[in-house]
Amino acid sequence: MALQIEALTISPRGGPALFAPLTLTVAPAAVVTVMGPSGVGKSTLLDAIAGHLAPGFVQSGRIWLGGRDLTTLPAEARGIGMMFQDAVMFGHLSVGDNLAFGLTAALRGRAARRAAVEAALQTAGLAGFYNRDPATLSGGQRARAALMRTLLAEPQALLLDEPFSRLDAGLRAEIRSFVFDHARARALPVLLVTHDGEDAAAAAGPVVQL
Repeated sequence: MALQIEALTISPRGGPALFAPLTLTVAPAAVVTVMGPSGVGKSTLLDAIAGHLAPGFVQSGRIWLGGRDLTTLPAEARGIGMMFQDAVMFGHLSVGDNLAFGLTAALRGRAARRAAVEAALQTAGLAGFYNRDPATLSGGQRARAALMRTLLAEPQALLLDEPFSRLDAGLRAEIRSFVFDHARARALPVLLVTHDGEDAAAAAGPVVQL
C-alpha cells in the first residue's frame, strides 16, 4: 500500500510554515528521500506523519496510508514504524526482550512470541543473542536489532530519521542495504530523512528537497 502526503505543512504555533505545502506519494517497496538544511523541518515532517507532532506545532493537509486517512488518528493506530539516529534499546531488558517489546499484540502465546523473536534475531545475524545485554552490542548489531524490533510490530510504512548517520563509513553501507532490502521485501513504502547524498543514491528513489 502507498503512503500519500497531501498538501502537508507544519508551523510553530503563531509562526510561519517550516516548508511549502508538500504533496507526494511513496509507493510500496519504494524509498523516497527527504533532504534539506538543518532546521527546515525534516524530522518534524516525520513526526507529523507518525502522529508524534509536538504540541508546539500545528499541521495542515492530509496523510493517507493504503487509502486510509491517518490525519487525526493517534500514533498507535497508524501502523507506521520509525527508526532514529540512535538505536535506543531498554538497558534493563535483554536483547530478545527488547525485540519482544515491538511484537504485534495479535501474536499470542509465550512460545509463539519467543519463536518470532528468535526468527528475527536469526534474520539479523544475531542468533543466540536473546539473553545478551544490549550494552554489549556493536553499532551495527544494535541497528539490525532495532530494525527487527520495528518490523516485528508489522508496520505498513517505515520512516527513517537519519538512522545511518552515527555508523562508520564501512558499516553504514552494510546497514543501509540491510534496512532497504528488508523494507522492500515486505513492500513497505519508506520515507528517509538524511543529509548524506550517498544515502539518497543508495535509496534509488525520488529525492524531495525541503
